[in-house]
Amino acid sequence: MNTTRSGRPAFTRPDGTPLRVLVVDDDPDLAEVLTGALRYEGWEVRAAGDGSSAVTAARELLPDAVVLDVMLPDTDGFAVLRRLHEVSPEVCVLFLTARDAVEDRIAGITAGGDDYVTKPFSLEEVVARLRGLLRRAGMARQQEEGPRLAVGDLVMDEEAREVTRGGELIELSPTEFDLLRFLMRNPRRVLSKAQILDRVWSYDFGGRAHVVELYISYLRKKVDAGREPMIHTVRGSGYVLKPVAR
Repeated sequence: MNTTRSGRPAFTRPDGTPLRVLVVDDDPDLAEVLTGALRYEGWEVRAAGDGSSAVTAARELLPDAVVLDVMLPDTDGFAVLRRLHEVSPEVCVLFLTARDAVEDRIAGITAGGDDYVTKPFSLEEVVARLRGLLRRAGMARQQEEGPRLAVGDLVMDEEAREVTRGGELIELSPTEFDLLRFLMRNPRRVLSKAQILDRVWSYDFGGRAHVVELYISYLRKKVDAGREPMIHTVRGSGYVLKPVAR
């Protein structure tokens, strides 16, 4: 298992290359500390002290994430964010600010920021927030990840027993997890109720095959809710999991 100098599991881009992070803060001491902490994670880091140089650096680095101070000498972080999104629409942005008023938090999120940390903060918190943002955005992976199943944008980490769809975590009960795992191990294959009962519950329910219908409905409410459906009923035959056609 690869680890960083901090002792945490290595966290990289999906292709295995270092994550790219841009730190934007007009306090050179703080920028230096943040840059050092993020490099300690094994990431490629650049720093900028104002909005103009931040945009220039973003064009060169094409960062996966930006740590962005709200108050800058030439402009504010919200204006910088709009310009950064022109360069890289998918970039994750973590705002830093000395102000903790609710309206500032709302302004940051409304402007397109992904998260918000108020000064003073711990370096551990900044790193943890960035790791969470990048993971949810699908821009990073942890190198020690165990066996993973993926069907379209539905991803299951079998060892961590975590499931995401489109980067959003889905909470499942143990039985729901086992049922979804069986479906994901057999994508595009129609599975009968008898097959599902045998593999998921490991014994014959006799005439109580309705338990499969019940748990399929539970899964649909969690996996397909508000999204294009992936779990389909094949009348008279069973159920099938298919990626959404694009």
